[in-house]
Amino acid sequence: MILNKVNKLEGTITVPADKSITHRAVMFASLADGISYINNYLPSQDCFSTLNIFKQLGVDIEQTANLLTVKGAGLHGLKCPDGYLNANNSGTTTRLLSGILSGQNFSSTIIGDESLSLRPMKRIITPLRQMGADIYAKDDNYLPVNIKGNGSLRAINYKSSISSAQVKSCVLLAGLYADGQTFYSEPEKSRDHTETMLKAFGADISVDNLTVGIKKCDKLFAQEIFVPADISSAAFFIVAGIIVKNSHVIIKQVNINKTRSGIITVLKNMGADIKISNIKEISGEPVADIEVKSSSLHSTNIDGKLIPSLVDEIPIIALAATQAEGVTEISGAQELRVKESDRLKLIATQLNKMGANIEEKQDGLIIKGPSKLKGCSVETSKDHRMAMMLSIAALCADGQTTVEDSACVGISFSNFYGVLKQICK
Repeated sequence: MILNKVNKLEGTITVPADKSITHRAVMFASLADGISYINNYLPSQDCFSTLNIFKQLGVDIEQTANLLTVKGAGLHGLKCPDGYLNANNSGTTTRLLSGILSGQNFSSTIIGDESLSLRPMKRIITPLRQMGADIYAKDDNYLPVNIKGNGSLRAINYKSSISSAQVKSCVLLAGLYADGQTFYSEPEKSRDHTETMLKAFGADISVDNLTVGIKKCDKLFAQEIFVPADISSAAFFIVAGIIVKNSHVIIKQVNINKTRSGIITVLKNMGADIKISNIKEISGEPVADIEVKSSSLHSTNIDGKLIPSLVDEIPIIALAATQAEGVTEISGAQELRVKESDRLKLIATQLNKMGANIEEKQDGLIIKGPSKLKGCSVETSKDHRMAMMLSIAALCADGQTTVEDSACVGISFSNFYGVLKQICK
């Protein structure tokens, strides 16, 4: 994709449905008794990986442009798959699915693409083995993951050293099949869509600060779900409206769940002009319109306490920091090294190539601003969030920017460039 500097951004837009919620809705509906309806699901590559796997596991799913109709198989109604289960690029699919498959009475193998095959899986293998699962992986850490379902799991009290919604969700889903009550504790609160949605489906879940408990379950009950807009997708347009001069952008009906909206807190702390309005609750999630205007930013510090609520937004926050007065320091973000790419390294190398002043730390970044950006050819490592961030950087960079492998935006936001074109003036 070739992009040029723009004069301003202006308009009202919508962004795609929440990826995290779509994944969970498909999974939980597949395990429920009855017919669930998932409205406004995200039609992205990652979500289709989940969809296709559950079809392969025997779940009847009808798909139209805006609606998924899922005839649930029940907690014990999944079928032994014919062949490997291909999660492609989706870490959420792999990790949550592993918890579910550990409670089945058949064997299965999860595979993925080159990127996913380099992402760590020991973080789920360890607790699942403690629960009695027979689970094996390459070098005990990487795909393919083979799960020999034995139908016999036991509850555990697991204290995680990292705050990861994927690990938490994996353990809670295995807990649906484990005798007794399973507890999961984490150092900081990670996104809580699993707890909210499983409770709506009828699971016995308790939340006590940083500890979640779940009891073995006989059945889940079908639901009708509306998936709100994804704040991780909105984030690129929020920052674009702030750093491109003379801009005014409104993004409609975005999920502002407090475990996901750390970017709003950080940007406001940096002096951004952001207004939240029309707040309401849809399918248990808070939704609002987000209005942003061009702003003069100043530096801030982001530490480990905030990281879980904005882990996917660090790339675009880093871009905002390059346009802020002063030195911004991001710490406790080592998790970004094991995402779809080593995002800390890629943020530093590619934005520095455009003229930014970023020092890479083992667990974060030191960003000195403001920097005058210049267009050039930038690499994405086929990481969707990096491609979108670098595309936004191009809008305020002098000259022309070429974003290599830009098609990877389809992993979460297939019409990203179409929406961007709507507001470029």
